[in-house]
Amino acid sequence: MSTEFTLSAGGYTAVVTARAAALRVLRFDGRDLIVPFPAGGPIPDYRGIIAAPWPNRIADGTYTFDGVTHQLPVNEPERQTSLHGLAFPLDWTLKEHDAGSLTLTCTVGPSAGYPFVLELSARYVLDEAGLHTSVTAVNAADVAAPYGVCQHPYLVAGSSPLDEWVLEFAADSFLEVTPDRLLPLSLAPVEGYEFDFRASRAIGSTEMDHAFTGLTFDGGLARLSVRDPAGTGVGMSWDESCQWLQIHTADKPAPIPSRIGLAVEPMTCPPDAFNSETNLIRIEPGAEHTASWSIYAL
Repeated sequence: MSTEFTLSAGGYTAVVTARAAALRVLRFDGRDLIVPFPAGGPIPDYRGIIAAPWPNRIADGTYTFDGVTHQLPVNEPERQTSLHGLAFPLDWTLKEHDAGSLTLTCTVGPSAGYPFVLELSARYVLDEAGLHTSVTAVNAADVAAPYGVCQHPYLVAGSSPLDEWVLEFAADSFLEVTPDRLLPLSLAPVEGYEFDFRASRAIGSTEMDHAFTGLTFDGGLARLSVRDPAGTGVGMSWDESCQWLQIHTADKPAPIPSRIGLAVEPMTCPPDAFNSETNLIRIEPGAEHTASWSIYAL
């Protein structure tokens, strides 16, 4: 059984696994705020993982950085992409842990297709305002490294079906993608489109697995809320390091349970950023980058 760590504070309980530094459980007053997964086994659908050194997909696992072309292992063969980075299969190392906080670390690289070395640190802090997470990457090598990061929680508003949940987040544009591989095509405005949730409304039958940008930051934070008509809800906020937001309605073919949660992934860069270089982070030797986000009950 893999190692895991429990945090408690202010009516909240969180469980984080050493594998992938993944958020396995988050509850408030006994109510699930994310879709949990069983202890000790595999992590289904990348739930709660830290996706680094890139979020989302790299087309064909191939990219060029500083004039050198690299080939990553393809771990999403049905779409021929490299998905969600290199940190999720790893068992992260405990640095510190008390009742309300946890720090886990791991080293990414050098490895096939990523000949760079990053020291990653995931910090979880639980208090009466919710769960606050930050991920810091330090370049431990003597060459610059390409980088991006996100977390991958599936939020749960309440016991009603996802179609009835009321969603709100302020994003002006979304990234159109190919239907077969979910690779980027072009930006499109949300205005007049089914992906416009700038005013709160029910998700309904809308299916999403798309990245959004043109986010509104108020006081340095962007925010999303999803509410159950029964009166419960969950919110997420993130800092300006994350200019992109992936939303996925977790649609699955029968008989697999479908639409059991809403994946909400604040990302530092869009899908395939190692090729487009859009918001791609370049970490110089010895330099570092930090991104942070929070999840809380409504």
